[in-house]
Amino acid sequence: MNAFRFPLQKALDLRRTQLELEEARYKQYTAELAALDRLRAEVEASGIRVEVEVRTWDRIGGSDLAALHRYRLRVKNEEARIAEQRIAAARNVTDQQEKMMEARRRCRLLERLKDRRLTEWRSAHEKELETVAAESYLAQWSR
Repeated sequence: MNAFRFPLQKALDLRRTQLELEEARYKQYTAELAALDRLRAEVEASGIRVEVEVRTWDRIGGSDLAALHRYRLRVKNEEARIAEQRIAAARNVTDQQEKMMEARRRCRLLERLKDRRLTEWRSAHEKELETVAAESYLAQWSR
Protein backbone atom coordinates (compact mmCIF):
# COMPACT_ATOMS: atom_id res chain seq x y z
CA MET A 1 0.00 0.00 0.00
CA ASN A 2 1.16 3.52 -0.70
CA ALA A 3 2.33 5.89 2.01
CA PHE A 4 -0.25 8.29 3.41
CA ARG A 5 -0.62 11.46 1.38
CA PHE A 6 -3.04 14.20 2.34
CA PRO A 7 -4.30 15.87 -0.85
CA LEU A 8 -4.95 19.17 0.92
CA GLN A 9 -1.49 19.42 2.52
CA LYS A 10 -0.59 22.60 0.62
CA ALA A 11 -3.84 24.21 1.76
CA LEU A 12 -3.11 23.13 5.34
CA ASP A 13 0.40 24.59 5.11
CA LEU A 14 -1.07 27.84 3.79
CA ARG A 15 -3.59 27.94 6.66
CA ARG A 16 -0.81 27.37 9.18
CA THR A 17 1.21 30.20 7.67
CA GLN A 18 -1.82 32.47 7.75
CA LEU A 19 -2.41 31.54 11.39
CA GLU A 20 1.20 32.34 12.26
CA LEU A 21 0.88 35.74 10.57
CA GLU A 22 -2.35 36.54 12.36
CA GLU A 23 -0.82 35.49 15.70
CA ALA A 24 2.22 37.69 15.03
CA ARG A 25 -0.02 40.66 14.24
CA TYR A 26 -2.03 39.99 17.40
CA LYS A 27 1.15 39.98 19.49
CA GLN A 28 2.24 43.22 17.82
CA TYR A 29 -1.06 44.93 18.59
CA THR A 30 -1.08 43.73 22.19
CA ALA A 31 2.50 45.01 22.57
CA GLU A 32 1.39 48.41 21.24
CA LEU A 33 -1.47 48.44 23.73
CA ALA A 34 0.86 47.57 26.59
CA ALA A 35 3.27 50.30 25.48
CA LEU A 36 0.44 52.84 25.57
CA ASP A 37 -0.51 51.69 29.06
CA ARG A 38 3.10 52.10 30.21
CA LEU A 39 3.30 55.55 28.60
CA ARG A 40 0.08 56.63 30.31
CA ALA A 41 1.42 55.44 33.66
CA GLU A 42 4.69 57.32 33.09
CA VAL A 43 2.87 60.55 32.21
CA GLU A 44 0.61 60.20 35.22
CA ALA A 45 3.57 59.49 37.52
CA SER A 46 5.43 62.47 36.09
CA GLY A 47 2.50 64.75 36.85
CA ILE A 48 2.27 63.44 40.40
CA ARG A 49 6.01 63.86 40.95
CA VAL A 50 5.90 67.51 39.82
CA GLU A 51 2.91 68.21 42.08
CA VAL A 52 4.69 66.70 45.07
CA GLU A 53 7.90 68.56 44.30
CA VAL A 54 6.16 71.93 43.99
CA ARG A 55 4.34 71.38 47.29
CA THR A 56 7.68 70.96 49.06
CA TRP A 57 8.95 74.37 47.97
CA ASP A 58 9.10 77.04 50.69
CA ARG A 59 8.41 79.96 48.39
CA ILE A 60 6.10 79.65 45.42
CA GLY A 61 5.77 82.61 43.11
CA GLY A 62 3.04 83.47 40.66
CA SER A 63 5.20 82.43 37.71
CA ASP A 64 5.79 79.05 39.39
CA LEU A 65 2.05 78.53 39.78
CA ALA A 66 1.45 79.57 36.16
CA ALA A 67 4.13 77.12 34.99
CA LEU A 68 2.58 74.39 37.14
CA HIS A 69 -0.83 75.14 35.64
CA ARG A 70 0.56 74.93 32.09
CA TYR A 71 2.28 71.66 32.99
CA ARG A 72 -0.97 70.24 34.40
CA LEU A 73 -2.77 71.17 31.18
CA ARG A 74 -0.06 69.55 29.10
CA VAL A 75 -0.24 66.37 31.19
CA LYS A 76 -4.04 66.32 30.84
CA ASN A 77 -3.81 66.79 27.07
CA GLU A 78 -1.17 64.08 26.84
CA GLU A 79 -3.31 61.70 28.90
CA ALA A 80 -6.32 62.44 26.66
CA ARG A 81 -4.25 61.81 23.53
CA ILE A 82 -2.95 58.53 24.95
CA ALA A 83 -6.50 57.51 25.94
CA GLU A 84 -7.68 58.05 22.35
CA GLN A 85 -4.76 56.04 21.02
CA ARG A 86 -5.49 53.32 23.54
CA ILE A 87 -9.10 53.06 22.41
CA ALA A 88 -7.95 52.64 18.81
CA ALA A 89 -5.29 50.13 19.85
CA ALA A 90 -7.80 48.14 21.90
CA ARG A 91 -10.12 48.07 18.88
CA ASN A 92 -7.21 46.80 16.75
CA VAL A 93 -6.49 44.08 19.31
CA THR A 94 -10.13 42.98 19.35
CA ASP A 95 -10.38 42.94 15.54
CA GLN A 96 -7.10 41.08 15.22
CA GLN A 97 -8.16 38.57 17.86
CA GLU A 98 -11.25 37.78 15.79
CA LYS A 99 -9.11 37.35 12.67
CA MET A 100 -6.70 35.13 14.56
CA MET A 101 -9.52 32.98 15.94
CA GLU A 102 -11.00 32.61 12.44
CA ALA A 103 -7.58 31.60 11.04
CA ARG A 104 -7.18 29.11 13.91
CA ARG A 105 -10.64 27.67 13.21
CA ARG A 106 -9.83 27.21 9.51
CA CYS A 107 -6.50 25.59 10.30
CA ARG A 108 -8.02 23.21 12.86
CA LEU A 109 -10.73 22.23 10.39
CA LEU A 110 -8.12 21.02 7.90
CA GLU A 111 -6.07 19.39 10.67
CA ARG A 112 -9.10 17.41 11.84
CA LEU A 113 -9.82 16.38 8.25
CA LYS A 114 -6.21 15.24 7.88
CA ASP A 115 -6.43 13.27 11.14
CA ARG A 116 -9.66 11.63 10.01
CA ARG A 117 -8.16 10.68 6.65
CA LEU A 118 -5.01 9.34 8.35
CA THR A 119 -7.15 7.19 10.65
CA GLU A 120 -9.07 5.86 7.65
CA TRP A 121 -5.80 5.16 5.80
CA ARG A 122 -4.33 3.32 8.80
CA SER A 123 -7.47 1.21 9.11
CA ALA A 124 -7.35 0.33 5.41
CA HIS A 125 -3.61 -0.36 5.65
CA GLU A 126 -4.11 -2.70 8.61
CA LYS A 127 -6.90 -4.53 6.77
CA GLU A 128 -4.68 -4.94 3.74
CA LEU A 129 -1.82 -6.28 5.89
CA GLU A 130 -4.21 -8.67 7.56
CA THR A 131 -5.46 -9.87 4.18
CA VAL A 132 -1.93 -10.39 2.85
CA ALA A 133 -0.94 -12.22 6.02
CA ALA A 134 -4.01 -14.47 5.79
CA GLU A 135 -3.35 -15.23 2.12
CA SER A 136 0.29 -16.00 2.88
CA TYR A 137 -0.70 -18.33 5.72
CA LEU A 138 -3.25 -20.12 3.55
CA ALA A 139 -0.73 -20.45 0.73
CA GLN A 140 1.82 -22.05 3.05
CA TRP A 141 -0.79 -24.26 4.70
CA SER A 142 -2.14 -25.55 1.40
CA ARG A 143 1.33 -26.78 0.30
